[in-house]
Amino acid sequence: MALRGYYFVLHALVFAALATSAFSKLSSHYYDYSCPKALSTIKTVVEAAVQKERRMGASLTRLHFHDCFVNGCDGSILLDSTSTIDSEKNSNANFQSARGFEVVDEIKQAVDEACGKPVVSCADILAVAARDSVVALGGPTWKVKLGRRDSTTASRAAADANIPAPFFSLSELITNFRNHGLDEKDLVVLSGGHSIGYASCVTFRAHIYNDSNIDSDFAKNLKYICPTAGGDSNLSPLDSTPAQFDKNYYSNLVQKKGLLHSDQELFNGGSTDDLVKEYSYDTDDFFEDFADSMIKMGNIQPLTGNQGEIRVNCRKVNQ
Repeated sequence: MALRGYYFVLHALVFAALATSAFSKLSSHYYDYSCPKALSTIKTVVEAAVQKERRMGASLTRLHFHDCFVNGCDGSILLDSTSTIDSEKNSNANFQSARGFEVVDEIKQAVDEACGKPVVSCADILAVAARDSVVALGGPTWKVKLGRRDSTTASRAAADANIPAPFFSLSELITNFRNHGLDEKDLVVLSGGHSIGYASCVTFRAHIYNDSNIDSDFAKNLKYICPTAGGDSNLSPLDSTPAQFDKNYYSNLVQKKGLLHSDQELFNGGSTDDLVKEYSYDTDDFFEDFADSMIKMGNIQPLTGNQGEIRVNCRKVNQ
């Protein structure tokens, strides 16, 4: 009897462990039963926001990138500062440049109304909004894995330490991505997110004035936008078609017209040159690989199961 009881308990523990593991994995069908209208609702709000302002597509995509690179894809970037939270919005990469928070608020309200209660996490909203933004701007689609939960903390220091900087060298970029479980191919293809959007003068000033691996006419034109002093917030497009998700980002790199130092590092005589060349003439390969890498990035240390929470308000933790 004792032996039978032992095996019964052992079997129960194994089953519980397997069940916990199964229910903790992300799934593209996560909300099929709890809120079947969730994804269509997110898509509707995102498409309206992008139609109103094309730049919003890049902003929403960037929020997801920066969220995943801190402590995993947990919605921490959305938290405002409090007496106990030093918001990631104030980090070097996000301060006065990260946008789209109001659209996330709008999505959250619409989704909660569609679901009848807070079911969809803010982290999942970011992941889906990034996908829908790319699609709205002419890019590829992919099945977003869902089931993330929201963090109850944020860290400006972690954001400063983990989000790739515009002055990084290729080796620093490779190391940064590797630290997040991403390889060189992921680095090159996810950098293609710079196919859309703009960057401020302060992020590319050193590149246009100090670097030699830049087209001279391109640099000259940028100097009108970005003087040696002042104009830090002046904007320039990250590639020649900032409102269209396409391969022109890579074509610009081949022509030495990368806006950021870190962009041009991908095509500067290093190990990533061949992949940049491939994407510069093959849209299908770029789109397919971008979709795969976005799924991979979205799996960086998500909170699942009983971890974290489903925030009622994306800007603050639940009370």
